[in-house]
Amino acid sequence: MKKSLIALAVLAASGAAMAQSSVTLYGIADAGVTYLNGGSNWSGVTSGNNKTSRLGFRGVEDLGGGLKANFVLEGGINLDTGDGKSGGATDNGFQFKRQSTVGLAGNFGEVRLGRELTAAFNATARYDVFGSVGLAQSRLWADGGVLDANANAKAVTTNQRISNAVTYVSPNFSGFKVGVNYGFGEVAGGNSKSGYMGAGLMYDNGPLSLGLGLERLNSGANSVATSNIDAWSLGGSYDFGVAKVLAGYRESKVDVATGENKRLGYYLAATAPVGPGLVRASYNRYENKLAGFKEKADQFGLGYVYSLSKRTSVYGTYAYLKNKDGASLYTLGSGGLKTNGSQQGVQVGITHAF
Repeated sequence: MKKSLIALAVLAASGAAMAQSSVTLYGIADAGVTYLNGGSNWSGVTSGNNKTSRLGFRGVEDLGGGLKANFVLEGGINLDTGDGKSGGATDNGFQFKRQSTVGLAGNFGEVRLGRELTAAFNATARYDVFGSVGLAQSRLWADGGVLDANANAKAVTTNQRISNAVTYVSPNFSGFKVGVNYGFGEVAGGNSKSGYMGAGLMYDNGPLSLGLGLERLNSGANSVATSNIDAWSLGGSYDFGVAKVLAGYRESKVDVATGENKRLGYYLAATAPVGPGLVRASYNRYENKLAGFKEKADQFGLGYVYSLSKRTSVYGTYAYLKNKDGASLYTLGSGGLKTNGSQQGVQVGITHAF
């Protein structure tokens, strides 16, 4: 009898522990047909045009006293080819390059270790109505070619994600929230080389939303940069109900052998609910200054996302980009630019979340 009671007590305790823990499998499948008209016409099936296709696992354990442990393992998938070269992955195999973190959360906020989006990116890129994907995405926050914190030889701006990072995210204080990242350079004999520091400040209160991002990526041992890379960004939105207006600005600069390389641009956009879907429109101006030369480009985007259910939608997007002053810095994708520096394209597809 006593043994039976002990066994029941053990089972009850283990059941309570399991009830306080959870692991969730989640993902997004997004693919469509893309047509590009430029120096050469190009068409094909492309993945992640409306939302990046991904597969992930997230877990949380309630440790009691308001303290929780958590983890996220998330990797990108290209549905058109079935490979995993997405989200910063360096080859076709599936990698948890979108996010791979473990952390603790409580009344103090949250501390995470691993690879994830920078706090600066989270604070300001959220105002891109095309979600930093597809033909019409804002290229103000385009990756700087940094594979990892210790591999930035050709970088002239910062990356969307940072590896080898310690991240802190504060609680919400009357609409204010701050996030901070420190990425170790992990360079033997020179800990500061290739190191990253960044912060993002967010304010959300009713229809008003604001964000500020500050970043520094230290030059590496083999970097083309002769100085650290500094970047800052600012964004905001206001929801009028019938429509939402959004804006953003980003600037980064670094010294190279030929002089200062300064990239900057601004962004204006609007969304409006129409039927069961959302109309999205945006304008981007990009500028690149190097050794006294200035390159400029304008980009326009227009799209509509039609919701078939809470988890499934179809979409259509049109984008037009025009480089100016003989520049060829920006493109929409495959096919190259026309002789006048322009390119346009269309995407239609389907998104399913699970």
